[in-house]
Amino acid sequence: MSHETSIAMLIDADNSPASKIEDVLDELANYGVIDIRRAYGNWKSPNLNSWEAVLHEYAIQPIQQFAYSKGKNATDMALVVDAMDLLYTKTLSGIALVSSDSDFTPLVMRLRANGLKVFGFGEEKTPMPFVNACSRFLYLESLGAPAPVANGAAPLHAPVARPPQARQSGNELKGDARLISLLRNAVAAAAEDEGWAHLGAVGSHISKQASFDQRNYGYAKLGDLFLAIDLFETHKRDKGGLYVRDRRKPGGGEREPEPALTRPEPR
Repeated sequence: MSHETSIAMLIDADNSPASKIEDVLDELANYGVIDIRRAYGNWKSPNLNSWEAVLHEYAIQPIQQFAYSKGKNATDMALVVDAMDLLYTKTLSGIALVSSDSDFTPLVMRLRANGLKVFGFGEEKTPMPFVNACSRFLYLESLGAPAPVANGAAPLHAPVARPPQARQSGNELKGDARLISLLRNAVAAAAEDEGWAHLGAVGSHISKQASFDQRNYGYAKLGDLFLAIDLFETHKRDKGGLYVRDRRKPGGGEREPEPALTRPEPR
């Protein structure tokens, strides 16, 4: 298998649910072959019992880390050391980090600076610095069936009675200034003379500059996200796919009202 598709998956088992590993592997298969699979933690701890059932099933190598002193996370340190070793000793196209811990943010930035893609996976509680640092980050709640409740040892394929990732409404999406700015800038960068941009080109532009996935907002497709926001026009061309255009552009339908100019009051 070509090294161009080689991915290493490093799991912080202390901060990740075992029930989601199949969904993570399924997602990573879209980007390459997961040749290296390691999970870090103190395997003598009962908190990791749910992981023991899936390690052999998915050929994941457990890396034992004892808690040498209280308040110190030996698991995090071991994962970082291994990631740096892989960076310099293996030929990889990317590294997947499965964790909800922001302590890995400097590691992500270093890996990306050396040309590796970093795929992040964590729960919705994951701090934004870690989310934004990754090449692509996906909330575990948006993948497959919902994860079991904490301390539950439910079978891997048995979902619990909990709703999946909630779909954000159009108003909620419009209120996300960072998201709207990201989409508008991507459309502008990929736009033709009349303001229309092919959706594929828009998605490609976004992936080059930000950690973004529409599934984190509850939408399976990027086009559905654009439709829900309703700040963009959409147009499907024959055999040409879906195109989008910012409504503010000339000829792009309704324009947003310009702020009224006011004269300063005389003193």
